[in-house]
Amino acid sequence: MGEFDLIRRYFTRPTPRAVLGVGDDCALLQPRPGMQLAISSDMLVEGRHFLSTVPPAALGHKALAVNLSDLAACGAQPLAFTLALALPRADAAWLEPFSQGLLALADAHGCELVGGDTTQGPLNICITVFGEVPPGQALLRSGAQVGDDLYVSGTLGDARLALEVFRGTLSLPEAAFAQARTRLERPTPRVALGLALRGVATAAADISDGLLGDLGHILRASGVGAVVDTSIAIQLVAAHAYMKSTGAIFDAEHLLDCVLAGGDDYELVFTAPPAARQAVAAAAARADTPVARIGQIESRQADAPIRLIDGQGAPVLRTFAGFDHFA
Repeated sequence: MGEFDLIRRYFTRPTPRAVLGVGDDCALLQPRPGMQLAISSDMLVEGRHFLSTVPPAALGHKALAVNLSDLAACGAQPLAFTLALALPRADAAWLEPFSQGLLALADAHGCELVGGDTTQGPLNICITVFGEVPPGQALLRSGAQVGDDLYVSGTLGDARLALEVFRGTLSLPEAAFAQARTRLERPTPRVALGLALRGVATAAADISDGLLGDLGHILRASGVGAVVDTSIAIQLVAAHAYMKSTGAIFDAEHLLDCVLAGGDDYELVFTAPPAARQAVAAAAARADTPVARIGQIESRQADAPIRLIDGQGAPVLRTFAGFDHFA
């Protein structure tokens, strides 16, 4: 199978929303009148971002999901994406499920594949996604204000738990592992929540490198600090809730590390004023996505931009490091 046969067979589809899709040197996009384009790129490298044992359908899903998560954090509606794919070989048994997983998620969000590139080499997937957002309504990292509530969506830490099981450093009950593995391999981009939070949230980011690391981006951009209640945060680990219900033994300190610095969650961390609590609840209901208030924005302290407290308000004197590709 040649390169262009591969593209035609697995990645060429009608693009009714794009002016011009796959087949020319460039795709042509036309956002709706008065809208701005939101653009983001993410790369997934085998051995760095995913294990070689990941099912190709799940990998196709995740490759697009991590990009849609960026659009969600910006409050942008997905439009289209490009795919740059390096493959060791043109393997139909791998390409078929990979393209199915990729395009099923694309269809679910009305996001059209409009171009890209393929080459031979170590497995590497790079997607650039395009969305649209009304001027002045994009969710940014720079809008958090002192006194704002701090929220996260969904569950945190489960992806890291699954990774530790794969590494052989942790054992989970079968049902808890299945739940955690789904969160690692098939994350849910919170696009609907991002759209619902336009005009409600003051700042937002997606959680890809760990809650504290990505919250730190908001705090730096906004020039503020935050206090986080770790007793609430640890309840957001879905596998933790399962283990408690079955009486299984779990290491609370390890779970806290997973939820605060685990990464690969692809949930949203966002801020909103206390007066908007009902609006946040309504946005979460419209998006059918749970959110939890885990802290508050406060004045920035140079020595400790993020203060961690336990359920009684006492300081948590531990350090947590989010993921950094070059650390």
